Amino acid sequence: MAMERHILVIFPHPDDETFSSAGTLARFVDEGVPVTYACLTLGQMGRNLGNPPVATRESLPHIRERELEEAANVIGITHLRKMGLRDKTVEFEPHDEMDTMIQGLIDDTNPSTIISFYPGYAVHPDHEATAEAVVRTVQRLPETERPKLQLVAFSNDAVDALGEPDIVNDISEYKEQKLKAFEAHQSQTGPFLEQLANPQGRASGVPSDVAAFLTTETFWTYHFD
Repeated sequence: MAMERHILVIFPHPDDETFSSAGTLARFVDEGVPVTYACLTLGQMGRNLGNPPVATRESLPHIRERELEEAANVIGITHLRKMGLRDKTVEFEPHDEMDTMIQGLIDDTNPSTIISFYPGYAVHPDHEATAEAVVRTVQRLPETERPKLQLVAFSNDAVDALGEPDIVNDISEYKEQKLKAFEAHQSQTGPFLEQLANPQGRASGVPSDVAAFLTTETFWTYHFD
């Protein structure tokens, strides 16, 4: 990976960073690149309460906040910003307020690259709203001032629609670090951890190649028309 000035990571939920890019971010940190992670919500409406349960509906926001902090610490992220939006409502935030928030993050960090979701291929409404706000905001910047957009596409048809990923990072060197970040998000990642421990008994909703999450991370660059 080329040397970067600053990496700005923008995702809506605790654990988005771990599933998508924990190894990539850990490598940036090792290379001495500043990484700022702006997490828009605390995932307080998450369906999972742990298996066995470690949270109640009332305690889940506090638990997920602690999990976020622990995962960021495992990855090596020291600049963590909690933006205070409510889980499962990001899609309803006014566009001008979302864009002002994103612009403020850009102004504060002067990133050379932003890591977020790819609009249209991010699966969850909060993911899509975040992706759209990032693209809208960066598109308004003068072309010479735009940070690169290194985006995550989780949709099953992403490769058919977008082509093969532009960036494929072998993160085998950071496998244990990413696994520990998964473990930090214990209220949400039980099925993945169970599948890793028992690859013959795939849990419902877990990809068959779940182990690939620990060795490879893929991204698409966004090209403005």
